[in-house]
Amino acid sequence: MGSLPGVKRAPIDTLKPYARNARTHSKRQIEQIAASIEHFGFTNPILVDEEMTIIAGHGRLQAAKLLDLTEVPVVMIEQMTEAQKRAYVIADNQLALNAGWDEAILAIEFGELGDLGFDLTLTGFDMGDIDQIIASIGFDSDEAEEPPIPERSSGPAITQPGDIWQIGAHRLICDDATKPEIYDRLLDGAKADLVFTDPPYNVPIDGHVSGLGKQTHREFAMASGEMTEKEFEAFLRSVFGHLARVSKDGAIHFVCMDWRHMGEVLSAGRETYTELKNLCVWAKSNGGMGSLYRSQHELVF
Repeated sequence: MGSLPGVKRAPIDTLKPYARNARTHSKRQIEQIAASIEHFGFTNPILVDEEMTIIAGHGRLQAAKLLDLTEVPVVMIEQMTEAQKRAYVIADNQLALNAGWDEAILAIEFGELGDLGFDLTLTGFDMGDIDQIIASIGFDSDEAEEPPIPERSSGPAITQPGDIWQIGAHRLICDDATKPEIYDRLLDGAKADLVFTDPPYNVPIDGHVSGLGKQTHREFAMASGEMTEKEFEAFLRSVFGHLARVSKDGAIHFVCMDWRHMGEVLSAGRETYTELKNLCVWAKSNGGMGSLYRSQHELVF
């Protein structure tokens, strides 16, 4: 086997890609490698033979070109047979793929790095994958039980329409969200940076939400199945207008809705908002009530 001398610097134009390199690199991956080099430095030299043909590091070379580097660190592997070179080009790529991840430890690392303000995408993971890994731990019902929900009293309601509860830095108002003055009382001159709203879906609670067990819910005060399509659209348009009025320019509004009423949300929102940014789908752990195509998701416009 060849010797492994120290790291040297070589002009990029002297390096020759291996003609039979079977490993492919997408544009996205090259950009990720370039971002890593830019942030951490060129910590992994390119391996070359005596003729400056690349044995390992084709992606790093492409990233260096993307960064307009003129030189790269190299390590020359001497006295490898032709068969050894060809085998190592494959092995260098495949051996890394054979490794796995301890996702529990990975999630902790991501969480703590995120708290430090570090750009997690520099690890090579996409943010969607990072979010899934972080969400996959810490919510195991076997590890930590949620506190029990207090039983609802059958006595008279304590909170009355118009009451505002101050809960630490939060304010909670009990009233009719179709009235514009309610928002003014609640916000007291402030403007919202973001809105997350889960309006009633204009379907009866009984038979759609309550389930067949001991957990039951009372009907909503309005939009609980009594409205026509046009009435429900007008209801949503009214509320969206109030929300937009008390929000900062550029604020994002997240509006939850079921699939049955996506038409009304889109129509009402089109008259209120500048644009529909995207549609998120909340994939739930259990399906809802029903017999045909039981919904196991929630839509967030």
